[in-house]
Amino acid sequence: MGKITGFMEFERQDESYLAPESRLKNYKEFVLKLTDEQAKVQGARCMDCGIPFCNSGCPVNNIIPDWNDLVYRQHYRQALDVLHQTNNFPEFTGRICPAPCESACTLGINSDAVGIKSIEHKIIDEGWEHGWVKPQPADHRTGKKVAVIGSGPAGLAAAQQLARAGHDVTVFEKSDRAGGLLRYGIPDFKLEKFHIDRRIEQMEAEGVKFRLSTLVGKDFPASVNNWAKETIFPEDLEKEFDAVVIAGGAEQPRDLPVPGRELKGVHFAMDFLPQQNKINAGDKVKDQIKATGKHVVVIGGGDTGSDCVGTSNRHGATAITQFELMPQPPEQENKPLVWPYWPTKLRTSSSHEEGCERDWAVATKRLEGKGGKVEKLVACRVEWKDGKMVEVPNSEFDVKADLVLLAMGFVSPVQQVLEAFGVEKDGRGNARAATEGTNAYVTSKPGIFAAGDIRRGQSLVVWAIREGRQCARAVDEYLMGHSVLPR
Repeated sequence: MGKITGFMEFERQDESYLAPESRLKNYKEFVLKLTDEQAKVQGARCMDCGIPFCNSGCPVNNIIPDWNDLVYRQHYRQALDVLHQTNNFPEFTGRICPAPCESACTLGINSDAVGIKSIEHKIIDEGWEHGWVKPQPADHRTGKKVAVIGSGPAGLAAAQQLARAGHDVTVFEKSDRAGGLLRYGIPDFKLEKFHIDRRIEQMEAEGVKFRLSTLVGKDFPASVNNWAKETIFPEDLEKEFDAVVIAGGAEQPRDLPVPGRELKGVHFAMDFLPQQNKINAGDKVKDQIKATGKHVVVIGGGDTGSDCVGTSNRHGATAITQFELMPQPPEQENKPLVWPYWPTKLRTSSSHEEGCERDWAVATKRLEGKGGKVEKLVACRVEWKDGKMVEVPNSEFDVKADLVLLAMGFVSPVQQVLEAFGVEKDGRGNARAATEGTNAYVTSKPGIFAAGDIRRGQSLVVWAIREGRQCARAVDEYLMGHSVLPR
């Protein structure tokens, strides 16, 4: 694969960024993709390793060595065909996937892994620029109707695959635009929304219908129902459609049960981030949560917390501090111990590089303020003792906080959706459904399927795409008795 001796001859070439002083002035993407020559060199580094662990490290099982070799030979049209065999939306994963494939790269055992993600980014952008990405409508229609609830990556992948199998597919989305958390969770500077728009156009040309601002279920709290203009009951869908795919997200955020949580200025990350995305789309948002001129504290050290940092920097925050409950990870992973699995190591995002103070092993004790508004966060150091996390004696400290953003992950899907359908749930509140066997992705109710975060819990975009594709095959088999769709 690639050049036989390329892995010994060439260094890894990472994608470069625009300088912070220029990118902080807007919400545009700032990653500079590889040149043709750089991509060729990176493709050349893919070694003839015999067992490509990158294939299994990638949740959608991308055929990575093959398209690395094609990029090395500058055959981008063929590389795009190989890439699309396993991934419906490589422009999403090529931008926001953390690339577990690279952690599994054989070259990564004792050197720098092949830049798989940057090559994927290059391939799909070449495809769009040259007009190679076209609708693929089915040759014949089956007459079967499928409802897909949720237009995030799982729902979109399932819908596209089912439409290409000839079924009549309708996607129901509670927000006013399709895309799920791709649209209203991920900042534009990581994923500009025209990438979603042109995929929606492709899917509509393939026969997929989208019903936006439409909530499926009943008894929703106002926080869930704030954008929807129409509500449909599950029993109505079950009457109209031959199968239903529930593909919503894990949208119930983890809260912070400490004194002062009720103060103004304390918000969930997913109340903060979608507002800016709507502003960028040209909408008006009443009482937008702004970080401008404020001391911002972000609680949670993951990707969502990083997104809060990047957005706060673009608002013009005075200072940003990010706290993580867990200890600071090592700067370099123990490769012999963890390869080919995803390693625990210190990761610094582009948002962190734009300006942020980070601290680890910190727990919030309380929030304090005056006049009902937060002004200070009181925290302490914590450590592990006898299998428990305990406060370090005499470690209490406080930081100024005008805006506190809670980015501590999600605990479950919105329960009203699953309860309205009457499907069984697992111990974490997710839809109970297996992924293998004759009942793959089927819930406790025949004809009702579940895929993505609503089934597996909070996860990656690439896992959502995998589950959407696999669920589509399961639905096709249920409707037709067999399927030609790939898993």
